[in-house]
Amino acid sequence: MQIPRYCYLIRLQYLGFRYSGWQKQPGQKTVEAMLTKTLKFVLIDRKFKILGAGRTDAKVSALAMVAELFIEDEPLDDLDGFLQLFNKNLPPDIRALTVSETSSSFNIIQDAKIKEYVYLFSYGEKNHPFCAPFLANILDTLNVEKMTIGAKLFEGEHDFKTYTARLQESTKTKRTILSCQLKKNKLLKANFFPEKSYALHVKGKGFMRYQIRMIMGALIQLGKGDLTLVDIEDSLKPESTVQLTYVAPGSGLLLNQLDFDSQEI
Repeated sequence: MQIPRYCYLIRLQYLGFRYSGWQKQPGQKTVEAMLTKTLKFVLIDRKFKILGAGRTDAKVSALAMVAELFIEDEPLDDLDGFLQLFNKNLPPDIRALTVSETSSSFNIIQDAKIKEYVYLFSYGEKNHPFCAPFLANILDTLNVEKMTIGAKLFEGEHDFKTYTARLQESTKTKRTILSCQLKKNKLLKANFFPEKSYALHVKGKGFMRYQIRMIMGALIQLGKGDLTLVDIEDSLKPESTVQLTYVAPGSGLLLNQLDFDSQEI
């Protein structure tokens, strides 16, 4: 006899600064492990499984993560009550926004989705210590105008093999970036933030490991004068021999938007 299984989508926000990324890892504090620990307390003696719509690296935050919760035997009888109890027991740096039923045919991993990542940074002077979880702090002087031009070069379909780490033979390095724009930061504000900070907005259907952080790293090197616009163009060609080694810090990166083609959430 087949055991009934019920599926739910949970929209989440979290500050990633004290976590070693999303995915469970032995001996590490991760977002997935914290969610699982909390669900074990909330769903007493219930069998469940949780899957994220993607993985974020250590110190990376999210304003729009989505996870799928599978529960066996019986459905949740009070979604509002569950959401309230879940949030009450989650740590203060993780918040569940909504819980909604979804079809068992929906696949959070395979269903097409568009993600927007934002990388926040400032440069020139040392930031207030409280900025550390939110803004990467580049102490060198940067040519932001040139970086803004360089960001547009990443738009469209390119071979991004230079912009990932631990490249596997099966990895599809040809990816499409729908938009890549560098502008003034209007996403997050605080009275301890520097007078000026900036945001790189990158939107696409899928990204490789470290891809956004290496794009940001290349733009920082461009702003410092260590790379040229021609170097950026060359790095995106299939025959490129450009070697990029700078990965921008994880703490400046956040998942800002996540949309599914086949599911309203």
